[in-house]
Amino acid sequence: MWGHGGAYQTWTQFLRDWAGNGAGATTEAAARLPALRPEDYPPHTWARFAEQLTTALDLRLRAWGRSLNAALAAARDEFDVGRALVQARTGLDAVRALAAHPGLPDALREQVSELVEKHVRTFRNQLEDQLDREARAGADPGVIEARRRTVRENPLTTPGRGGDEPAGQPRSGRRRPGARRRDDPDGPGPDGTGPDRPARAEGWAYDPAAPARRRIITD
Repeated sequence: MWGHGGAYQTWTQFLRDWAGNGAGATTEAAARLPALRPEDYPPHTWARFAEQLTTALDLRLRAWGRSLNAALAAARDEFDVGRALVQARTGLDAVRALAAHPGLPDALREQVSELVEKHVRTFRNQLEDQLDREARAGADPGVIEARRRTVRENPLTTPGRGGDEPAGQPRSGRRRPGARRRDDPDGPGPDGTGPDRPARAEGWAYDPAAPARRRIITD
């Protein structure tokens, strides 16, 4: 079999749709995906499929990182931060589900699942590193520790469960790092910007969802 039509074509079409449209429009299609066996395809066809799979995961993880960055930048307090983390964790479920799809061979499934978890760990570590940098720059220690506690109590490495509520502090008057006071219209905005500072494109300077290139072993 040469990868034209059949199970191979079903998977490649699904990956194109899933990467571009998200899981909401293709959840039922994912459940119907057939099993793939490497021995049914020549090596170059199987290598091409592995690349298509990792590219689709890459696109979804980048979109996930941008959405979470934007939510963190817009958060008004620790409750908003916790909610953004819980929602982001739930958003990862579709990515994890595809990486662990039973239709994929065991070896490939294990490799791509580990790649996904590595992305998530990298994002989590970048959140902590950002707080360390803000602490060294002189940010309020109480605010920094409140944010660190929120991040740790709502771990991205824990799979989401739909209706989860954010752990940590309820809404309060404590501002997040860099937040503008209500009585200070000229102070820095939610992303550290103000009248004299252009807004950053992302809530964090680095997009930790952007993956490093890794080769998938196909033999």
